Amino acid sequence: MQAKAVARTVRIAPRKARLVMDLIRGKQIGEAVAILRHTPKTASPIIEKVLNSAVANAEHNYEMDINALVIEQAFVDEGPTLKRFRPRAQGRASAINKRTSHITIVVTEKKEG
Repeated sequence: MQAKAVARTVRIAPRKARLVMDLIRGKQIGEAVAILRHTPKTASPIIEKVLNSAVANAEHNYEMDINALVIEQAFVDEGPTLKRFRPRAQGRASAINKRTSHITIVVTEKKEG
C-alpha cells in the first residue's frame, strides 16, 4: 500500500529542489524530517511540508503505522516556466526564466523481516 502527496507549481527551480530530495530518498520518516530541518536550503521547508502531507495521507486514508513508513519514491518534475524580461544596456532586453516545480513524495510501510 502506498500513500502519496504532490505539490504542484511550487516557485523553486527543480534543479535546486532535487539537491534536497536526493538527501531523503529511501529514508525513514523521522530521519528524513530531521535531515530537512537541518538542511539550510530554500527547498527544505517546502519538501518537509509535502512529506508531512504524505504521512498524514498514509495515516488517515490507509491507516498505516507512522513509525513503519519509508520514503519509497521522491522526485521533482519541472512545472510551467514564468518568462520575464530584464532591461539591458543599449535598449536591449534579456529573458529571465522563473522556473517552477512539481514535487511528489510516495511513502509505504516497511516490510518486517
